[in-house]
Parts: sequence; structure tokens; C-alpha cells
Amino acid sequence: MWIKICGNTNLDDVRLAAELGADAVGFVFAPSPRQVTAAEVARITPHLPEGLECVGVFPALEAQQIVGIAQECGLSTVQLHGGVSLDLVRQLDEIFSGQVRLIQTVHWQVDADAASAAVVAQQLRQIEADGLVGRVLVDAKVGPALGGTGVSFNWNAARATFAEAGAGLKLIVAGGLRPENVADAIRKLAPWGVDVASGVEQSPGRKSPEKLAAFIHAARNPDMVV
Repeated sequence: MWIKICGNTNLDDVRLAAELGADAVGFVFAPSPRQVTAAEVARITPHLPEGLECVGVFPALEAQQIVGIAQECGLSTVQLHGGVSLDLVRQLDEIFSGQVRLIQTVHWQVDADAASAAVVAQQLRQIEADGLVGRVLVDAKVGPALGGTGVSFNWNAARATFAEAGAGLKLIVAGGLRPENVADAIRKLAPWGVDVASGVEQSPGRKSPEKLAAFIHAARNPDMVV
């Protein structure tokens, strides 16, 4: 199980996530209580252990803007969070030439399950057919907010959608995950990875060591958690 701890704002939290066994840490470059600047992240990444995946979460920006921030910060992965744009994916794939990996986010509107299932299924098919992005993060969408709301999408409705349209992709589940429910999400959806931000915080942008440890343990051992 690939585990990403997102919404980081300081070196101590990122180091702790790595020590506890996280595979990736995320930094949000979009309007959010957890938003960081390139300069802030550039001061953090040189002090992180080798092999820890550093992910930048980006809104809808031009390719060159994303590339500039990724290079300044030393990011290993770019997560596109501002909607599905295959043109942008192609531009970034060409510029990065495999040196920086890509994750595409799709959004499940939590108050419209049937419509969301159809939209997400269509997007997953398009992404898989394009073939440039192998990892897709499915996040809950509440109104205009694109993440960090602490709300889950309907895992029961999503199970059939994932089985039908996402079988060829590495699916990552986000949205409302917490130490108390991540094992249930894994058992229901069988994702390739999980992503958490607000569910392991003591305040926006500050992680709780206890929640971090509990989340990573539950994600690693879902069959041992009731």
C-alpha cells in the first residue's frame, strides 16, 4: 500500500511521516489553509531522506509554471489537481522526459453519486487510453473546494466504478480518510494507494504524531483493524 501524507507545511512533520513509513509527502501549491510557496518547500526538500517521494499538488496552471516550481523545489512528482487536461499531461510528459512523475486527480462530487460515477468512469477511461499517467487520485469534491475538506465520497458507489473503469490504473483514494476509517476504505476499494491531509492534523498544516502513526499502521495492516 502506497501511503502519501499531504498538506505539509514544515520540515518536522515531513521527517516524522518518513520515519513512520510514509512513501510520499505532499505540498499544496493551491489556495488552501495548507498552501505553501516554492521557496518554503525548497528549504525543506534538501533535508529529506533519499527515496521519499516529494509531490507537488498543483491547481490549473500553465505547464511552464508547474515545471519552474517543480525544479525549484526538487520535486519528484507533480499531482495535477485542477481538472483533467490531457493536453497539459502531454506537455509535462514531454518536458519532464520521465524525470518527474505525474499523478492525475479526478473529483467525485459527494452530493451527486450517480452523476459522479459516470463522470469519474469516463475520465478514468480517457486517462487509461491516453497512456501517459498510470496513477490516478480520486478525491472527494464538496462544492467549489477541491480537497482538504475532511469529507469522504461514497465508497460503495465507487467500488463498481473502480472495478469497471479503473482496472488498468493505479488508483489512489483520498478525501475524508482518517486512522479510524482508512482500513475500511482499503477493504472496500482495494486501491493501490491512499492519501491523507486533514485526517492526521492537529490543526490545518500541522500534523498530529499520534494520528500519523495510527493512520500509517492501519493502512499497512487493514485486515487487523476492525
